[in-house]
This record gives sequence, C-alpha cells and structure tokens, in this order.
Amino acid sequence: MASNTSKGKGGKEAPNEPFKRAVGVCLRAIARKPDLEVQFATDRPGAAGNKARLPEPPRKFSREDAAVVRGHADAIALRMACHDNAVHRKLMPGGQQARAVFEAVEQARVEAIGAKRMLGVAHNLGAMLDDRYHRGRYDDITDRADAPLEDALAMIVRERLTGQAPPVPARKIVELWRPVIEEKAGRDLDKLGRFLEDQRAFGDAVHDLLDSLDMGDERGRADEEDESDQNKEDGQKDDQGQDGQSSDTEEMERSSVEEADASADELPESSTEALDAPSADMPEDSETGNPETAAEPWRMRNRPNEPRGPSYKPFLTKFDEMMGAEDLCEPEELDRLRSYLDKQLANLQGVVARLANRLQRRLMAQQNRSWEFDLEEGLLDPARLTRIVIDPMHPLSFKHEKDTDFRDTVVTLLIDNSGSMRGRPITVAATCADILARTLERCGVKVEILGFTTRAWKGGQAREAWLAAGKPANPGRLNDLRHIIYKSADAPWRRARRNLGLMMREGLLKENIDGEALDWAHKRLLARPEQRKILMMISDGAPVDDSTLSVNSGNYLERHLRFIIEEIEQRSPVELIAIGIGHDVTRYYRRAVTIVDAEELGGVMTDKLAELFDEQAMSRERKQRTKRRYDA
Repeated sequence: MASNTSKGKGGKEAPNEPFKRAVGVCLRAIARKPDLEVQFATDRPGAAGNKARLPEPPRKFSREDAAVVRGHADAIALRMACHDNAVHRKLMPGGQQARAVFEAVEQARVEAIGAKRMLGVAHNLGAMLDDRYHRGRYDDITDRADAPLEDALAMIVRERLTGQAPPVPARKIVELWRPVIEEKAGRDLDKLGRFLEDQRAFGDAVHDLLDSLDMGDERGRADEEDESDQNKEDGQKDDQGQDGQSSDTEEMERSSVEEADASADELPESSTEALDAPSADMPEDSETGNPETAAEPWRMRNRPNEPRGPSYKPFLTKFDEMMGAEDLCEPEELDRLRSYLDKQLANLQGVVARLANRLQRRLMAQQNRSWEFDLEEGLLDPARLTRIVIDPMHPLSFKHEKDTDFRDTVVTLLIDNSGSMRGRPITVAATCADILARTLERCGVKVEILGFTTRAWKGGQAREAWLAAGKPANPGRLNDLRHIIYKSADAPWRRARRNLGLMMREGLLKENIDGEALDWAHKRLLARPEQRKILMMISDGAPVDDSTLSVNSGNYLERHLRFIIEEIEQRSPVELIAIGIGHDVTRYYRRAVTIVDAEELGGVMTDKLAELFDEQAMSRERKQRTKRRYDA
C-alpha cells in the first residue's frame, strides 16, 4: 500500500504528493472527520471505521485522472457526512435485489446533496461515475437481462434529484430499464426530491418505489409481529418482575441480541476490474442480517423485475481441475514455502494466536459438560460402584456424556487466490486459516480450507478451443478453473499444515471466478454428515476473468455469483458469511463484513465465528424461555 509521504529518488517528493495531500484535506473537511486516516493504494477504493482508501493517482496525471480520484474522495466524504447508519439499518429491505437497489439509491441521494451544493463536487462525481461505468463495459450491454437494475435506477434517481443526465457509458442500461421503471414507479420517483435531506423519509419513499416495482419486502408484517411480541412481553411483565434476577437476565439477553443484530454498510468503492455499485459505511465488527433468522432458509419472494439473464455456462469444463495442494507442488518446495510463510508472519502469528485462544475459551465455555446417569449401557459409572458392594445383585450403572450442539459442526474457509490478493492479504489469510483450523480442531469442530483461482491469465485452453471453433457468440466462461483443497474436513491439521504454504508460490494467484467456486464449496459441505454447516468466503474483489468478460456482458460473472448466493441463502441449510478485504461484500451477501486492511482479518474471522456459535446458544435459550412461558 502506498504511503501518503512517498518520495522519489534523491529524497525528492513525488510529483503527485501535493495533490494527494490536498485531496485528503478536502475529504476530511467534507466528512467532518479531522482525524480520518486517508491512504492511497492500487487496490479498490473503500472505507471502514476511521480509515479511507483512495486510488493511487499516476505520477503524471491528467485532469481527468485527478477528477476521478477527487470523485471517489467526494463520494466517501458525502457518505460519512450525510448518512446515518442506524437509520439505514432499520430501513434496509430483506431481499437481495431490493437491498442492492436500496444501497444504490441511498448513495445517489448523498451524492446529489453534494452535487447540488458544490459545482466542483458535481464535476468530480460525474467523472468518477463515467470512469466506473466505462471500466465495467456497460456501454456494450444490449439486453435488459444483462443490465443491473440497481445501477439503472440509481442513475434515474440521480437525474431526478440533480437534473444531470446519466454518464455516457451508463445510458444504455438506463434506457433499457427506463420504460418499465417510469411506468410502474414514476410517481414514486417524483416524490424523492422532497425528502433529499431527510434520510428516514427518503428511505420510506424508496420502499414505496420498491413496492411499485414488485420488489418490496414484508416490513408491515414484520412490524406487526414485533408489536405482537412486545404486547406478549408486556402482558407477562408483572410475572417477570416478581423475580428481579430473571428480569435483569432477560434484559441482558435482549441487549445481546440487539448488539448481534446490529449491522452497517461499507462506503463506496470503485473496481479496477469490474463495476462495483455504491454502498455504505460499515464498521469491521458488524454484520448484515438478523442472526436469529439468517441461518434459517427463507422463502423465495416473487420479484418479476429481478434480471436473471441468459443461463451461466462454461465453454469447456474438461480443462478445469480440482486438486489437493500436495499435488500442485513438490514436497520439498511445500516445506520451503511453509517455512517462508512462518518467517514472514512471526509477529502476526502471535496476534492471531491470541485471538484464536480467545475464540477457544468462548467455545469451551459453551461446552457445559453434562451427563445422563443410571443407563443400561454406556460408560461405567465408578461413583455408583458402591451399590454393587452393598448389594451384589444390583445391576451395574452406566453413564453417557451429552454432546454440545457445535461439536457436530463443520466450517469451510473458502479463500480467494486471485492475483489481487498477492502480498500481504494472501499471507494474512493463510496464517489466519492455519491458526483457526488448529483452534477449532481442539474444540471438536471440523475445518475445511479451500482456495480458488484459474489455471491461466486471460484465458487458457478453453479460450484456445473457442478461437479454434470460430469464436461463437455468447461462449460463457472462457478460462480453466483451478480449485484447490488445502485441508479436507477429515484431515487433521498436522497433516495439512504445510499445504497452506502453497499460497506463497509465485505464479499461483491468477484470476477469480467466485460463483463457481462458491457453488463447489457449498456442494462439498452439503455432502458432509455434520448437522451444522458454516461456509466463510474470504475475498478482496468482485469476480473477474478478462477472457470471459471480454466476450460476454460486463456483469456476466457477477450476476452468476448473485444467483449462487441467493440459492444458498434462501434454500440451503448452509450458513454463509463473507469477509471482504477492501471490497464491499454487503451488496452480495446478507451476512457480511468488510475490512480495509488485511491486518484486521484475524480479529474479524474469530469474532464472526464466535458470534455464530454464541448466536446458536442464544437462540436455544430463547426457545427454552419461550417454551417455559407458554407452559406457565
């Protein structure tokens, strides 16, 4: 990551340093955060907590380059200044497509506030959007099924609020969706301008818009259920009040649930590889979705306006490979790579180990060992052998230990092995996976560690076959997958330890096709016998494969990823959670968190896993408490 104070040869300041300082000062001023840490890097722009990351400007940059960087800074600053995360969480709809629309429209609102007040900001934001949609190749889209509804709607809302026409690269997707949107929700769009600076009223108006587009969630029903539950609690308040300790305990439990339900959103970012939609600020210790219900399958809502597009397909699959890490590298080299990994992360390993030990203590605290006694079979109970001494005719007494719920659990860590993870991110990810696998294994939880990338840059043998076939239209995926098994769920950690060193191998990390990798890891989990299955995706960007995106629509891979996520979250017993490294994953996943620095990965991984297990315990306690109330 580039520093804000980098200098050229001879100790002279780099030509772009004054510009970077000026952009940082403006960002802090607009955001009203004088202590905000502003960094510049080649990674995707984003923000979380008290850190903001902007794209590194070229050493010799043009006016257009400067405007794009300023646009990203203005978008982040306006989100911080004009957006309330608490209000946003309360108004967030439940459906995946509805969430994406809600996020995009909210970002359009905060950017419209700045654009209407400051002409310079309006120019910068326009340059940033033009660059974003141009990089996403959205001017090549000709079918509504390929056009993201959230982006089209955000540009229409921006046009309504500011009077500015959509950027040239985005006009095709806007015109593809405009007739449908105007016909069904034209009146709702007209109302938005009245609530530009009132986020709560604006959010309510957006929900009306979603209802008109057949994408509304069931907020009213949820409110009624909440009110009904509150009435039940009030009706039993006197009974609970007789036992002060019980009342205090339940208040603490409700507080814990509220804390677990808290979520926030990631600030906007742009992709250098594919189009990333705007989003909101999200602290590293938050997650999306309701922990009590996120793990439960929920019914598919009927939303006819959700674009599905043509079916996803690979052009050829015979060149794809799924291999163990030991099959991709000689044993001697694996040992060398593992040794290199250990040396690089001597300091970080101690930090992550302490976090892992904290996770282990929390898990072990939940293992309240309990036994069933006086059984006819099981383990011999030595405490009751005195009965045999007193009465030799008395039958032997046996006991059996009750298993805790999370012992019958398997966790899969799916790690992005793309080129953008090269360096510190992949090193941190490998170390965290290694230590967490060891920790969970001690607690009786099985862990599987998987990785995904491609066999070649910009297309492999599949692309060559497509060229030989005469370049047929809409070929689908044009690269060869490489799915790697670093540690299977049944393999002990000591046998798989050195495999993680493979992530340090030069040339391994290439491109990332997230949708098929997520589907692969999910199917492996479904085949497992464990009762509870958890899948954690660790990625730093949207799915990107240049050979595929060059001959298909700009969101071809992203649309497939959304579809796979929706299938898992709505129909599968697998609990899915995502961690984005410098990339907003909240726009894809219901349960997600975004971090800016790879250094935060260890803490976030341990916290999220601990919350999942704590959440199961809380859910069980709530069910037992509810059962006792109704029995009473």
